[in-house]
Amino acid sequence: MAIVTIHQAKTHFSKLIQRALAGEEIIVAKGKKPVAKIVPIPAFKKERTLGGGKGIVKYIAPNFDESVEELKDGKL
Repeated sequence: MAIVTIHQAKTHFSKLIQRALAGEEIIVAKGKKPVAKIVPIPAFKKERTLGGGKGIVKYIAPNFDESVEELKDGKL
């Protein structure tokens, strides 16, 4: 874990980002007090694919997409 000042972080920001991407944790301090941490964002989950729930739904009512009267009146 490296500790850098705010001035050092501003001056060498792109290098610090590269170090964080390599797995290093960078602490940014104001004076001697730690105030921030530079770490990589975890990898995003892959996009969902269509049809992932195929076969799960066994029945869809014929009126599935019709309006619900209670919602129209605001009673629900």
